Amino acid sequence: MAEGDAGSDQRQNEEIEAMAAIYGEEWCVIDDCAKIFCIRISDDIDDPKWTLCLQVMLPNEYPGTAPPIYQLNAPWLQGQERADLSNSLEEIYIQNIGESILYLWVEKIRDVLIQKSQMTEPGPDVKKKTEEEDIECEDDLILACQPENPVKALDFDVSENRTIEIEELPPIDHGIPITDRRSTFQAHLAPVVCPKQVKMVLAKLYENKKIASATHNIYAYRIYCEDKQTFLQDCEDDGETAAGGRLLHLMEILNVKNVMVVVSRWYGGILLGPDRFKHINNCARNILVEKNYTSSPEESSKTLGKNKKVRKDKKRSEH
Repeated sequence: MAEGDAGSDQRQNEEIEAMAAIYGEEWCVIDDCAKIFCIRISDDIDDPKWTLCLQVMLPNEYPGTAPPIYQLNAPWLQGQERADLSNSLEEIYIQNIGESILYLWVEKIRDVLIQKSQMTEPGPDVKKKTEEEDIECEDDLILACQPENPVKALDFDVSENRTIEIEELPPIDHGIPITDRRSTFQAHLAPVVCPKQVKMVLAKLYENKKIASATHNIYAYRIYCEDKQTFLQDCEDDGETAAGGRLLHLMEILNVKNVMVVVSRWYGGILLGPDRFKHINNCARNILVEKNYTSSPEESSKTLGKNKKVRKDKKRSEH
């Protein structure tokens, strides 16, 4: 029983970290010990017309055998409209029992708000959110945010069923670094459709002296096997305890496919504790969104859980 509780606790923590990375300031911790959280969801981040707050409490049995306990808070949400939305959330849970579903719930609610905003009825007054956070980057650690080999960029649809493995080096993109207490994190992304390409991308990245000198190069990839309707996926900590598994979990929640993400960390001498996982996930999430790898919640719901995992996370301490 204790083993099951520990497994649920780990899955919950991974999901919480992923949600914080995906939604940033919209995600709020109400009671960390009781696992109570709130997320502010709107139809449009820049110019919101309809907004709703979803409050959730994660019971010990979630996600294995019990759903999150939730509350929908919005002054305009009443009667049949509230019942319809509640039914939609419960249907998502039933379709994905045993899986992490908070992302699916949030995006379903966002879809409902978007549909509502497209109707002719005016929305309630909502304060516009204008505050933006800028991240300054150290010039000597920034790799140009351009494809590694733009001339040889592959021209293929990654969603197609590929019967022949493509053995060309795919284009590699580099994200904007995040620096915290002298540690710097930077994500690198490449489309991949076979494990051989994963090795090729890693080899190419390690040709760069700056990347090769990183304290850790954490990576994860997901390749969709059309014939088996499953995912081939794997991850690597490279000495950063459990970081590969957390990165892969983020990619699962976002339901990305045929892509690998490598996050390099240059350790600056100060231990960051759990913040390092937040930065790793934020780097990865930012580049996946920038390169349009995130999918709709409907697609996520259909394919969630259909994956083949070959995990080889190395357990070492932070350094």
